[in-house]
Amino acid sequence: MNKTKILSYVGLGIKSRNVACGEFLTEKAVKENRAYLVIVAEDASQNTKKKFTNMCEWYKVPIYFTATKEELGHAMGKEMRASLAFTDQGLARAVEKQLL
Repeated sequence: MNKTKILSYVGLGIKSRNVACGEFLTEKAVKENRAYLVIVAEDASQNTKKKFTNMCEWYKVPIYFTATKEELGHAMGKEMRASLAFTDQGLARAVEKQLL
């Protein structure tokens, strides 16, 4: 897993408006079937991890736990963020290759 590349893809996705960031927008993207990949910070609360794991399992969206909340937020140019969803299929595939 190349965390630096993953975080650079996050920044690229933010600039191209293909990333929904924050718990509310991530949840909304998954429930509207616009999310192709969800990333949750590894230091997120157990409740957040369980919530997104169950939701992604139900909607059949791949979910990964990587980076810290601070690293995800910094990659987005924002404060700490616990979750994000990629809404572009090509970008999600590129990130998933880095995660495997």
